[in-house]
Amino acid sequence: MKRTEKRNKRTKLSLMLKVFAIFAASFLICATAYGIYLTKKAEHAANQSYEELDRQSSSKRDTKAEALSDNISILFIGVDDSEVRAQGSDHSRSDALMLMTLNRKEKSVKLLSIPRDSYVYIPDVGYEDKITHAHAFGGTQATIETVEELLDVPVDYYVRMNFNAFIEVVDALGGIDLDVNIPYAFYEKDENDQYSIYLEPGYHHLNGREALALARTRKHDTDIARGVRQQDILKAIAKKALSVSSISKYDDVIVAIGDNMKTNLTFDDMKALLAYFSGGMPQIDTLTLQGEGDMSTGIYYYKLDEESLEETKQILQTHLGIIPGKSSSNISEIGSEDEEYNDSYSYSPASNWNQ
Repeated sequence: MKRTEKRNKRTKLSLMLKVFAIFAASFLICATAYGIYLTKKAEHAANQSYEELDRQSSSKRDTKAEALSDNISILFIGVDDSEVRAQGSDHSRSDALMLMTLNRKEKSVKLLSIPRDSYVYIPDVGYEDKITHAHAFGGTQATIETVEELLDVPVDYYVRMNFNAFIEVVDALGGIDLDVNIPYAFYEKDENDQYSIYLEPGYHHLNGREALALARTRKHDTDIARGVRQQDILKAIAKKALSVSSISKYDDVIVAIGDNMKTNLTFDDMKALLAYFSGGMPQIDTLTLQGEGDMSTGIYYYKLDEESLEETKQILQTHLGIIPGKSSSNISEIGSEDEEYNDSYSYSPASNWNQ
């Protein structure tokens, strides 16, 4: 009788182990299949978004930089190609410009915000104007060449995203949590230029439309403050995207990109960048270009401080390894988010901002 009971127990244990093994194998198969599905879908989206520049590499480099092995730079271009503007993606102005440099040895990132009204030389037309106009003059390539001329560093890659992509990506991630850094509460324009988004200071969970409105707002304080807000938003998106809770949402993020983003990053380049960030969020140092508003011509321009600009160039060049220097983590960050960014800035009445 006892032998029969022992045999039955062994049979039950063996059956449980088999069932567990089947469940485990099924889970692994499903996870692998989902991973393959996501990879194929991501590759398709990447191929749709891919848009090469009319050049092999930056004139600031001897050879083309590789995302897998080199220190690289990526220019993020936010454009308003909405039907309200009726300018199209190739002739719209850039509403946001941020240059990111990545140093593989230090596993660190520099993130520079470039004020949209910065008065700079635009090579495509051969004269100085607001940097936001570079994209209207000559699209992505004109914007890249203008940034390279301004900062004397190569722009290896670019990501151009319109309002729809930005909103959908943030929503696909389930929104972002952010300290809304504005001086007071107000209604801001939505993606259709309607004052329908209510923003107020403090820590909030923002959906895509709210995050876009916050990124665009610029009439209530300064260009520097606006740049800091855009940097904070980009860091919040990166943090959310790299969190474990967002893995199940990657499918929606991939769909959100669709036709609303263009980049010269290949799918292999994107995988290399994912590997760069796979160990968690790297150290991100934020930079801003100091300057002051100028209305002497009757049109608002943001005149950059030459000394600050030269120091910022040195920081970026050192971080990319173009010039030798101290570890970039030991270099004083010009216009970092910890500084009192309002002190050196004066701005014009709101009615002059849209010129």
